[in-house]
Amino acid sequence: MASMKRAAPAAWIASSLVLLSGASQPHVRAQELGSAVLLATGSQGLTGQRSRLPKDWQGLRQIDAGTSILVMPGHADSQGFGGGASGAAVAVQGARPMAAGMGDELYWNLLTVEAVVRQGLARGLNIRSYDPGIRSIANGNDPRTTWSVGKAHVQNGGYAMELHYDAHGSAGIGSGLIPPIGTTPSQLDESLAAEFGAFPRFFRDGLGAPKRGIAILEIGKLEGRLEASLRNPATRSATIEAIAERVVMALERGVSRQRSDQPTMALPPLSPPPDVVGSAPADSGLPASSGAE
Repeated sequence: MASMKRAAPAAWIASSLVLLSGASQPHVRAQELGSAVLLATGSQGLTGQRSRLPKDWQGLRQIDAGTSILVMPGHADSQGFGGGASGAAVAVQGARPMAAGMGDELYWNLLTVEAVVRQGLARGLNIRSYDPGIRSIANGNDPRTTWSVGKAHVQNGGYAMELHYDAHGSAGIGSGLIPPIGTTPSQLDESLAAEFGAFPRFFRDGLGAPKRGIAILEIGKLEGRLEASLRNPATRSATIEAIAERVVMALERGVSRQRSDQPTMALPPLSPPPDVVGSAPADSGLPASSGAE
């Protein structure tokens, strides 16, 4: 069924491209054409390189179909201290930030979370979002933070994740899932890792969110084609929607339908464990790509 649902938009896009390129449509907006082209080409290459760090975990724990999924924007309450990636456009090219009072990563995190929840609800997932609305909360254990709300959600039997965009250049790693530490990795984690790549479980000796049972999904490094497609008004909406669709489809695949006709998820072999399990070598110079403790 999933493949059939994905085929319909492709057919619509193909016909739309014919109409959009026709001489009888002189009033067509560049935004519509840009969106159709982006959706037709897909977002697999759009998000750039995947994490090349060793994957030292497997998500085997089943997640019931009705499990509540909580999606949160990374760095939503840490602006001004560990506030996320600025992106190559701002840091290197001198572009203006997308919005006053927040870094560009949070701006895209917020829009992506909204799209993921909207698409997830449309596909029948039990999914919602949380944004504290307060951009600077110094105490990570304040009950209003994403960390505290996500931790409580997991303790109540739900699944919680933060969406992030990684740093540009050598400071970033690429796309991938950092699984929770406070709980056993699940098939939901495995499915997201299959789609986007994976980080070691104890990446950087454990970040704040995973220590509280919250997964972190890095969409991609905020640079190059990905950042350009997000910043371009002609392709912005389609870029976010295409990324959100990948996230939602991965979530849907990871949720156990508990049907006898559903095949067991095939798991890739584990990478050889690093010298220090789940951590970048001490002399590698790799910074944390998400969150701050």
